[in-house]
Amino acid sequence: MAISSTVNLSTSSLSSSIISRHPTRLSASQFSLTVMRPRIWASASLDYSSVAATNKSSSAVKGSNWQWIFGDNSISVYYEEHEKEGSQPSKNILMVPTISDVSTVEEWRSVAKDLVQRDGKENYRATIVDWPGLGYSDRPKLDYNADVMEKFLVDFVNLPGSPVSRSASDLVIVGGGHAATIAVKAANNGLLKPSAIAAVAPTWAGPLPIVFGRESNMETRYGLLRGTLRAPAVGWMMYNMLVSNENSIQSQYKSHVYADPLNVTPDIIQSRYELTKRKGARYVPAAFLTGLLDPVMSRDEFLEIFTALEGKIPVLVISTSRSPKRSKAEMEALKGAKGVSKFVEVPGALLPQEEYPTSVADELYRFLQEI
Repeated sequence: MAISSTVNLSTSSLSSSIISRHPTRLSASQFSLTVMRPRIWASASLDYSSVAATNKSSSAVKGSNWQWIFGDNSISVYYEEHEKEGSQPSKNILMVPTISDVSTVEEWRSVAKDLVQRDGKENYRATIVDWPGLGYSDRPKLDYNADVMEKFLVDFVNLPGSPVSRSASDLVIVGGGHAATIAVKAANNGLLKPSAIAAVAPTWAGPLPIVFGRESNMETRYGLLRGTLRAPAVGWMMYNMLVSNENSIQSQYKSHVYADPLNVTPDIIQSRYELTKRKGARYVPAAFLTGLLDPVMSRDEFLEIFTALEGKIPVLVISTSRSPKRSKAEMEALKGAKGVSKFVEVPGALLPQEEYPTSVADELYRFLQEI
């Protein structure tokens, strides 16, 4: 059934392209959801093989909320702090989730736990923050776009009293997917001044634009689709068809979010599905699917924002061995590019920090030792 005769894109073709042709950056879970806070559960399918041998100390985790004032809105933003028990951290890390329909702090928890537990010359504190409109943060009906997300990240780092403001000038920012590109762009514009950036499976194009392009007629159709998804009644119906159903989530994970379908467990799918049922859950996906959260508009611009950081701050790019073809091409374009201090590849697809946390933690730890 067509969305409308004007849009001329069927829900089946949209669903097919979102699931099969483009890497919608969904995050799997190592924790399941309760009404107020996520509870810990272990996933036997993920790679924890070297953590016990490498890390000797226990870690403490604190979850809390920070009020972000945006216009007339006071938005409760969920974040977590991970640090080694009884230690004084000498380096602070901010981890930002991959933007997706089910983005959440959960994707970084294993990596954060690994890094803060390691015994070495420096101790680490890792802060993971959910985006407004995603994860466990409030989801108000805002006009979400890339500028809004950049504004949030800049405020979270810089505003007095924010969870990481005291370490803003000596902060390592680690981001996945679009989050990495947003951080690089903000640093390029002088809005963020981290000591280093690590871009994990960085991306810049939303699901529909990367498949159908950005010609003016397509932008018009994206706008109609976006408006429909945000509408009170029909919006929920379409959102449930395209995003908020377990079969769709499972298909996306198995086809391109994870590299190994065997790592996609029923618990992961259930946890991600529950995130799609939170109040206001469809507003950010409506923007993401249609390209409004894309921080740049072309590969040339993608390369330019990295190039502009040449000689200013160290930048690590972590690519993956089994990313979907289109996303892999954008990551590979950064290999040897100016502004990229180090380029490495790890197992995985679009969410290596969750599917193969030890591999990602190892590369981040080596990078932290070098800077």
